[in-house]
Amino acid sequence: MAGHSKWANIKHRKAAQDAKRGKIFSKLIRELTVAARLGGSEPNDNPRLRAAIDKALGSNMTKETIQRAVDRGAGNTDGDAMEETVYEGYGPDGVAVLVECMTDNRNRTVSEVRHAFSKHGGNLGTTGSVSFMFHHQGRLQFTDGTSEEALMEATLEAGAEDVVSHDDGSIEVVTQPGDFWTVKEALLEADLTPSHSEIGKYPDNYSPVDDVEVAQKVIKLVDMLEDLDDVQNVYSNADFDEAVLDQLE
Repeated sequence: MAGHSKWANIKHRKAAQDAKRGKIFSKLIRELTVAARLGGSEPNDNPRLRAAIDKALGSNMTKETIQRAVDRGAGNTDGDAMEETVYEGYGPDGVAVLVECMTDNRNRTVSEVRHAFSKHGGNLGTTGSVSFMFHHQGRLQFTDGTSEEALMEATLEAGAEDVVSHDDGSIEVVTQPGDFWTVKEALLEADLTPSHSEIGKYPDNYSPVDDVEVAQKVIKLVDMLEDLDDVQNVYSNADFDEAVLDQLE
């Protein structure tokens, strides 16, 4: 899964760059607002809100902006018309793609998502066509040089599911969503700070991509989907070959 790990690093850097340009702030604010509306404004009692705040802080959003979004959601003054929906499909070479959306117009959203799939050699599938391949998990990533033994020791009592070493030297700590914060706090207390941490959807198995042209099409599909206003998250099971990624960077 070395290709997957490197691709994850590239996506994280891209997300940080997008955040600086303000491209994803509207999506983060939407998630903060809806999370607070559905589960309340107290992060300790609302895991979804806590995750949204963590992601917003990781994207350099100010605490004041975050608080305004939470206050709007808690006051039910914004976002009431929003509904959550998930679209599933296959990209080039059979790569599975899961698209999480938040929209006030389902017809508009499905049309835009279908267009993105069609434009880049994919097909929008039916409900359940690929979602069974993905599981809701927490992942905490550590850079090359981090002690795997130290990670395992720090998370032994906290409830981590697994500690996975990648070929590029990076290490991921895998958790159930409900254990994510306990594990993360245990790691921080042990002076082990992840380079990236997130609760999301992760595939059980990855689809190898070792052709540059296919990789470009998959990346363009993911980028186009992520650029849609109604799309919150895009997940795929693409595992890019190292040589392919080196040509794309």
